[in-house]
Amino acid sequence: MNDSININWRHFDFWLLGAVALLILFGVTMIRSAISGNIELAGYDTRQLIFAGIGMVAIIIVTAIDYHFWASISSTLYVVTVIALAALLGVSAVFGSSRWFSLVVVNVQPSELAKIVLILVLAQFFTQNQHRMDDVRTVIRSFISAMGITIWIVLQPNLSTSIVMMVIWFALLWAAGLPVKHLMIFAGIGLIAAVILIPIFMTVEFPGIGKVIKDYQVSRVTSFLFPDPDARHGDDYNIEQALISIGTGGWFGQGYGHGSQVQLRFLKVRWSDFIFSAMAQEFGFVGTVLVMLVLLFVVLRCLRAARLSRDTYGAFICYGVATLLMFQAVVNIGVNLRLMPATGLTLPFISYGGSSLLSNMLGIGLVESVILRHKSLEF
Repeated sequence: MNDSININWRHFDFWLLGAVALLILFGVTMIRSAISGNIELAGYDTRQLIFAGIGMVAIIIVTAIDYHFWASISSTLYVVTVIALAALLGVSAVFGSSRWFSLVVVNVQPSELAKIVLILVLAQFFTQNQHRMDDVRTVIRSFISAMGITIWIVLQPNLSTSIVMMVIWFALLWAAGLPVKHLMIFAGIGLIAAVILIPIFMTVEFPGIGKVIKDYQVSRVTSFLFPDPDARHGDDYNIEQALISIGTGGWFGQGYGHGSQVQLRFLKVRWSDFIFSAMAQEFGFVGTVLVMLVLLFVVLRCLRAARLSRDTYGAFICYGVATLLMFQAVVNIGVNLRLMPATGLTLPFISYGGSSLLSNMLGIGLVESVILRHKSLEF
């Protein structure tokens, strides 16, 4: 059927796009406050705004393209993604890991775009094999497909993004109809495998890559389990400053541009990993709750698009995007509240990071493409 017959732009979800735009503008505003007076970080807010503009164009383009098109080239996307991630192993490490391609003006992080590619690949796989979910071979094949991309992210090393990839796989596995008892069995197998492999990855030096789990990653976990409140540097210090920032924000905050820990730069990575703490100090409990509600609204609109989708492929795409956004938001906020070890995951649409922002906006474009082509005539 001709795609023009199925498109009805009246179904475009302006509420979803509006909520995303609101989060992005708030994020740029917070980044500007977080980097105020820091010459080394000057221009971060402008860069984020430029990526936001590119992302908005990308949303419109991806929305206009029938989402079924991505199923026809999912194998190509998979291969290109693996090649890009594998190529990073030959790039000089940045901050202890090879995660970026340094271009003329910006750094591009393929692992961020890999999240969207994984959603598309798994959505296509589970659509084709949904009637075979009771066959363990189907689950194993889906796991191998997911690991074909994820393993290159593990080797960077980038364990936090690797965990996101596995969460996406597990969520879509559940959405595809795998019985709960089977989910529990695979979760148990994964736990046993982790218990066996983690000590190996922490101690064994592999040729060309060294330890898969680096010392600084182990330090993040140990500092979470056994915090040192008197630390003057490292993860303990960063978390302590984050908690101080959140605690001193009170109900309504100290005011935009007036957060003491933010403006005096006690709070580290305040434009990215700990931007939640920065906005908590400047806008308080009420401000952060409002931001979290808008994030939740975005996730719910993605889930609504999944429910309204005319086919399972579109539904899986929307479920995948919703899982990606929700999981990253929960982890980022959890880290700021010292409920989880430091991970480096960004707060969707708010934290600084062009590749992360563009990846999330591409996800929104896919959701809009699905909702634009659903069968319902009313929205």
